[in-house]
Amino acid sequence: MTNYELMFIIEAALEDSAKEQVVDTVKGIIADNGEITRADIWGTRKLAYPIRKKNEGYYVLVQFKSDVDFPKELDRRLKIHDNVIRHMIINIDDK
Repeated sequence: MTNYELMFIIEAALEDSAKEQVVDTVKGIIADNGEITRADIWGTRKLAYPIRKKNEGYYVLVQFKSDVDFPKELDRRLKIHDNVIRHMIINIDDK
């Protein structure tokens, strides 16, 4: 299994329960296909530049282990999720 790090940004305008639901959904997708080693919720922060005319986002960092094929599927699912405005998956073992 390979170590990965996922950073994703949720729309800050959502209610807290909706943000928690998005985080739980992403964690569930990862848990079904791998193992979560660490999850940090950074909270609402200002974006470096406007994205979809938004200036703030809700940041979440998740470290996980999975097979090499899973990050491609996770990337696909995050791209089509309406409330995730940006995401990045990094292979930590390549550093």
